[in-house]
Amino acid sequence: MELSKFFKSVIDMDTAAVVLCDLSHEIVYMNPAAAERYKKSGGYALVGKSLLDCHSPSGNEKIIQVVKWFGESAENNRIYTFYNEKENKDVYMIALRDEDGRLIGYYEKHEYRNRETADFYDYVSNKQ
Repeated sequence: MELSKFFKSVIDMDTAAVVLCDLSHEIVYMNPAAAERYKKSGGYALVGKSLLDCHSPSGNEKIIQVVKWFGESAENNRIYTFYNEKENKDVYMIALRDEDGRLIGYYEKHEYRNRETADFYDYVSNKQ
């Protein structure tokens, strides 16, 4: 069974923005939540562009340092980058590795701290 369509669906259904980058910092994929979040900056049109064009020089320096750290060891896969108080979320950079453990890219992971307010199995409010 080909799992790639399942993995893509997991990312596409996530409500957090997911932007995947290769080792040259090119944006190779954005999920729908990311395209919406970054709509003012171009949304899906950012795919194929450098992530470094979207950040300040000091932010770029940190991104480059983290990717270098990811490359130093297969154990270096997750680093806490900041807390967004306005959205009450922690943000991490996560290494992407192939099946042999080689670094192939990275992405930013958003973990929201807000407790869910929907009722369990509330089919009405879950309709999209």
